Amino acid sequence: MSTASGDGGDGGGGGDGASSAAGGGGRRIPPASSMPWVRNLRRFVGTGAGLGSEALMELETKRILLEIFKERQRKSMEAGAIPSFYKKKPEDGSISNRVQKLAKYRFLKKQSELLLNADDLDAMWVCLRENCVIDDATGAEKMNYEDFCHIATVCTEQIGQKCKRFFSPSNFMKFEKDDSGRIAILPFYLYVMRTVSLTQARIDMSELDEDSDGFLQPHEMEAYIRGLIPNLAQLRDMPSAFVQMYCRIAARKFFFFCDPHRRGKACIKKVLLSNCLQELMELHQESEEEITDTEQAENWFSLTSAQRICDMFLALDKDTNGTLSKLELKEYADGTLTDIFIERVFDEHVRRSKVGGGNSREMDFESFLDFILALENKDTPEGLTYLFRCLDLNGRGFLTTADIHTLFRDVHQKWIEGGNYELCIEDVRDEIWDMVKPADPLRIALTDLLSCKQGGTIASMLIDVRGFWAHDNRENLLQEEEEQVEEA
Repeated sequence: MSTASGDGGDGGGGGDGASSAAGGGGRRIPPASSMPWVRNLRRFVGTGAGLGSEALMELETKRILLEIFKERQRKSMEAGAIPSFYKKKPEDGSISNRVQKLAKYRFLKKQSELLLNADDLDAMWVCLRENCVIDDATGAEKMNYEDFCHIATVCTEQIGQKCKRFFSPSNFMKFEKDDSGRIAILPFYLYVMRTVSLTQARIDMSELDEDSDGFLQPHEMEAYIRGLIPNLAQLRDMPSAFVQMYCRIAARKFFFFCDPHRRGKACIKKVLLSNCLQELMELHQESEEEITDTEQAENWFSLTSAQRICDMFLALDKDTNGTLSKLELKEYADGTLTDIFIERVFDEHVRRSKVGGGNSREMDFESFLDFILALENKDTPEGLTYLFRCLDLNGRGFLTTADIHTLFRDVHQKWIEGGNYELCIEDVRDEIWDMVKPADPLRIALTDLLSCKQGGTIASMLIDVRGFWAHDNRENLLQEEEEQVEEA
């Protein structure tokens, strides 16, 4: 007791501030630096003698990172106010490159584990059907929000937490509801399937993205398509010798629509959101009915379409040198394209060879694929942009009445040679102007063609005599289509 009192007395005498702070009876705690054991421990740890290999590695990592940070600060100070906008990619085999690949691999693996597999999707569909209600009026299977929450609980118990994100209130509100506040289960299930499919596609594409910049180069896109072929029902019987050529043809459509600036790489996000991927995935379906060659040819990714394009290129390549000259390309579509259009295609879209030779101004297979895609997709912004560059004779970004007259003059010549009636070029020119209704009455810009919704028709009228014939006989052709529909 006396010891305690003595300690308290010493504490009170040692400092009035401390005593008052502690209510007059507290003990004064000395600073850590005055304690011998603290000084000894810090000295021991500072030398690294008492640390394990993992702790030493951590210290070394901190030291290296600190040096890198200081070096970057120094360079930033020397550079002035302009920030760094270019970062050199790590060299192959370097530590940075290996760490980046390892981190990417682990991240994608984790994302794959969070995806629903085929068995999970089947189990979810069973849960949806067992816990829904039948609409008396339409017979459709529906669920209200209470059913939705109950199904979420059942699915989580059977499948796991990875399905829980699909059963959020915001997802329920995305779907159309009836008067009773119910949604149909089929659109919801299709939404889940599409989300899983797109996520899996993004993971697969990211694995092939060698430099991890979010873009796919042509060989990476071809590798992705090659990996899909065994899973696409309509491509399983493809001859192995044709696989490489098919991948080139299929990949080119992605780059035509997802790489408008022709940089040689397509953004993965654009690829996932494009109609091209949806068109490719249609080949998953095994058709129970016989599909005609014409119907298969409408899908660019079908085997029939790819073989058709190859046969077309080989038939045009008379000298079998692997490229097409202007004279050879003029035979495309039975020679209905105008000479001036063929000349403009070579001027705008055929690359000049770096090596001077016989093929310096000839069209390679990739350029031929772009040519076909533009002609078969004239109504799309990408196809119309391709064709507008050919129509813009002087490269001014717009068409004048003189340009229209010059372009249609070749169509008129082929029209007369085909034994058709005489027509006035000025009347056609005025008709085109009325169809477009340009913002500037003296010139037609690309934006005018896109906004008038008839840009593809106008382009056909100016480059192809068959296209002008189809426009001139549009009423008869429409009547024939209606009669065929009625007969069917």
